[in-house]
Amino acid sequence: MKKIFKNIVLLCISVLLIFGMTACGKDDKQVLKVYNWGDYIDKSVIESFEKEYNVKVVYEEFATNEEMYAKIKAGSSDYDVLIPSDYMIKKMIDEDMLHKLDMNNVPNYKLIQERFKNLAFDSKNEYSVPYMWGTVGILYNKTMVDDPVDSWKILWNEKYKKKIFMLDSIRDSIGITQKMLGYSLNSKNEKELQDVKAALIKQLPLVLSYVGDEVKDKMIGGEAALAVVWSGDAMYMKRENTDLEYALPKEGTNIWYDSMVIPSSSKNTKLAEEFINYMCRTDIALKNVEFIGYSSPQDEVIKQLPEELTSDKSAYPNIEDLKNSEVFEDLSSSLENYDKIWTEVKANY
Repeated sequence: MKKIFKNIVLLCISVLLIFGMTACGKDDKQVLKVYNWGDYIDKSVIESFEKEYNVKVVYEEFATNEEMYAKIKAGSSDYDVLIPSDYMIKKMIDEDMLHKLDMNNVPNYKLIQERFKNLAFDSKNEYSVPYMWGTVGILYNKTMVDDPVDSWKILWNEKYKKKIFMLDSIRDSIGITQKMLGYSLNSKNEKELQDVKAALIKQLPLVLSYVGDEVKDKMIGGEAALAVVWSGDAMYMKRENTDLEYALPKEGTNIWYDSMVIPSSSKNTKLAEEFINYMCRTDIALKNVEFIGYSSPQDEVIKQLPEELTSDKSAYPNIEDLKNSEVFEDLSSSLENYDKIWTEVKANY
């Protein structure tokens, strides 16, 4: 009996030791979940934030604003920081999907240029902090294109059949077609939208592929003559292949602003605000700009960039270059018409 009792005691001690070791080995750090575009941060920034704040960052990527929105709207995610674009931020504000920021926790907000504050999608600067900005334009290979690249119409030139990459993005591909036809990229006019659909279907035989992030490697590798790209990606590709150049068409384009926000479902808002503040710190913001190539909304960052970059109109265009350009707006229920057009276009590809 004593032997049995002794064995029971030893067993209990062993169990307690196992549980104790498990508890000691358990990672009890705070966890911050970040959801961002692909290739849109210097990963060393995440590592330095983890070390400095003694936290764990779970980092995931999305390809489009719509993909991000659908995942958050479904309520199955628990992200703490998102980096969507202007029109999507407005949509999420209107649907009570974003947390109102405590700017006491984001003192580095003062480093943001005034021109990037009080923008229409967050007019009181309550929900978002600017991260990057840029344009949509045409990247072209100078050894393959011998026509002026000053209009969206070149993407409908049969001379470049199967040498054109279009963005696999509803708002961007429909938007450039609207500008090409002389319409607003926020148009809700049914006739104009039907004209857009007809133009995109007419273009289909000329399109080599509809692409996302893979366009970078493809254009660097000389796989096509022309591609619709975001300005920051253009800067990266130009560095990697000097035959490439970027143009803003005369009909105008989309000027976009990506900002950091906190979803209302976040359970770690203070740490999220600290992360946003960290991302605005000059040395960190500089590191991100140097890595991804997009344009900074911070004067102190721009001052530390090389002149060949800040004088490049691909990254920092002047006001005249942006004439006729627009910012995407939330289309609300009209977005269904855009979805339908895009579905029909892709079904014919």
